[in-house]
Amino acid sequence: MSTRLLPLLIVLMAAVLLALGVPLGVSVARAEQQQVVVDRIDDTARFAALAQFVTEDAPGGSRRTTTDERLETLQTELTNYDEVYGIKAGVFYRNHIPMANAPTTWFLPQTGEVRDAFDEALLSRRSHDPQQVWPWEDGRLVVASPVIRDGDVVAVVVTDSPTDSMRSRTLRGWLLIGAGEIAAMLLAVGAALRLTGWVLKPVRVLDATTHDIATGRLKSRVASAGGPPELRRLARSFNEMADHVEDVLEQQRAFVADASHQLRNPLSALLLRIELLALELPAGNEEIASVQAEGKRLARVLDDLLDLALAEHSEADLKVTDIGALAAERLAAWSPTAEAKGVRLVGDCPPTTGWADPVALSSALDAVIDNAVKFTPRGETVRVTVDSTGETARVAVTDNGPGLTDEELARVGDRFWRSGRHQNIKGSGLGLSICRALLAAGDGSVSFGHHEPHGLEVTVTVPRSGPRKEPEGLYGFTDR
Repeated sequence: MSTRLLPLLIVLMAAVLLALGVPLGVSVARAEQQQVVVDRIDDTARFAALAQFVTEDAPGGSRRTTTDERLETLQTELTNYDEVYGIKAGVFYRNHIPMANAPTTWFLPQTGEVRDAFDEALLSRRSHDPQQVWPWEDGRLVVASPVIRDGDVVAVVVTDSPTDSMRSRTLRGWLLIGAGEIAAMLLAVGAALRLTGWVLKPVRVLDATTHDIATGRLKSRVASAGGPPELRRLARSFNEMADHVEDVLEQQRAFVADASHQLRNPLSALLLRIELLALELPAGNEEIASVQAEGKRLARVLDDLLDLALAEHSEADLKVTDIGALAAERLAAWSPTAEAKGVRLVGDCPPTTGWADPVALSSALDAVIDNAVKFTPRGETVRVTVDSTGETARVAVTDNGPGLTDEELARVGDRFWRSGRHQNIKGSGLGLSICRALLAAGDGSVSFGHHEPHGLEVTVTVPRSGPRKEPEGLYGFTDR
């Protein structure tokens, strides 16, 4: 969930920072240009004031041939201005002839931004603000101001400024803004990580505890301290629900165990009376034999129910166990039974360690091997194989019996379930359920699959690492 929530928060924060940063960057660029434009307006106004007092006009529309002291002062100012700042500046008459200019080779062009600014200033108003020059553009700033004498525009002062320095200052301002945005983004990401961790950590613990309860660890609980108030209430409600579910299941287990235990004595007495009754009847009576068989079957069912109740209620005594040696031991124990039925029981059981309750695992393997031998025809083979992966140790029991269909595989292991094709084979339908309950108590599992060309493969899996140490505290879940 954090991988989905965190990118969403980061995208939202990035959008907010961009929405603030982009207008700020535009504002910085405009402020820098406006400052340059204001400086140029001041400069052109000063040059216009000097040019206003130059009284000598250009004769006959030709270039001036004589000068006065004020004109020399104006020319000197323009020359110094060009040499110091690298800005072209000139005062031009209405007929485009220069009164003074720097450099002296710079004249009014026929078209372009400079000419547009000059023509606008001839109308007795300062030229409009130039277009915005961005740091990636190699533009220039042109500012023109009219020279007014006796209410008439007699000349125009024009400046043509490079923008390298202005663009450099704008870029530095943008870099500062970018650095601030990056710092703010890092802070926002850190805050988002803390926030998502604070919100989602109890959710993860709830998920882990739910998984534990679903896999049989019914005593797992969630500590209700810490986290948002809504999640604290959810943790308390979850614990109350888990307590209620555990109480209900405990009552069911107790009922099954008590019923199985209480029924065994009257059933044993009933079977004994049937045996005594059979002694008084003729030998080979089919009815009494059928009653005895059903009574024994009922006794097996009661025994299996009691075993199932005890298996679901028992706590696993986990320890490092040689799974290969234990499987080989059960293989040897069941070999006489398999030989009596005409079934070959073979195994490949190399030394493999895992965490398991040896007694529970032995009982689970007994149930699986018994089931395989029971359904394997005479002359076929039951194979027991032990192997391991990085995290689990496995015992696979394969047979060459009739096997199960896909629909039957989905139900195998359910309590009292038996395939309709196997009703003539003795059994209660609880063996694999007991196996599953015994393994679940120690974080193990049992799975079922097809064995080619025919038959069933049952795989018992136990973990190779030790039981998880469960934290207690702010968000940890605990076993009561």
